[in-house]
Amino acid sequence: MNHDHETHEKFKAFIRRIISDRHDRPSLVSDIACSVGADILIGIRPPGADINSVELARTFHTSRTPTREGLMLLEKEGLVEIPPRRRPRVATPTAEEIGELYEIRTTIMMAIVADAATRANAEGLERLRQTANKLRTAFGDAEEYFWAGVEFHERIAEISASRTLERFLNSLVLRTLRLRRLSIKQPGRMDRSLEDHLRLFRAIEERDVELAKALVRSNLNGAFRAIQPLVEIEARTGMLTDEVQQHKAS
Repeated sequence: MNHDHETHEKFKAFIRRIISDRHDRPSLVSDIACSVGADILIGIRPPGADINSVELARTFHTSRTPTREGLMLLEKEGLVEIPPRRRPRVATPTAEEIGELYEIRTTIMMAIVADAATRANAEGLERLRQTANKLRTAFGDAEEYFWAGVEFHERIAEISASRTLERFLNSLVLRTLRLRRLSIKQPGRMDRSLEDHLRLFRAIEERDVELAKALVRSNLNGAFRAIQPLVEIEARTGMLTDEVQQHKAS
């Protein structure tokens, strides 16, 4: 299995978990949503790209009804826009909207880590420690590090035991996941991220609520600053982020 295919499959599994938790849909509809959603998150379908429901129906050997329902699921998760009397297309959030998403995510994560630092028990801390070790091991491999980071934040949410906060966070997760993956690929970003994550683990372990909250804000602010220039270029040019990076390097 090559790296791109493996990443695509991981995105599909991640989307399926979010959808199954938030929506009750037939398996074919979920399959379509997961496949198209993974295409979007990995960059195969760039922001603003049209999505042809006829081609999707042909690919999945079905009628257009399940494809439309699958795209409507992705619309609810912020990945797809369905304008009246026009083809669906990949969502194109502005830099301002992305900034708002990161600010909301920061607020929710600060509440979650504060709760986690208060509630942490030996079992939860051990699971978080194991995931922190995955971050160390994955350092240098952006793809592996990204997924270890996703798992790290999930472990913190588990420790917090606040299902309400976790549901609020999940309402944003697919809207920011592609950007989180992009941010970690920016020069110097992984070094800072690893340092912040390890310090966050220690803050939770030591039940230092204020430090944990400050580290979350610092980490997410840094992540947004790392991607902001690329988001602005992508919005102007419609180029995939990888293409933007190649263009800047040439």
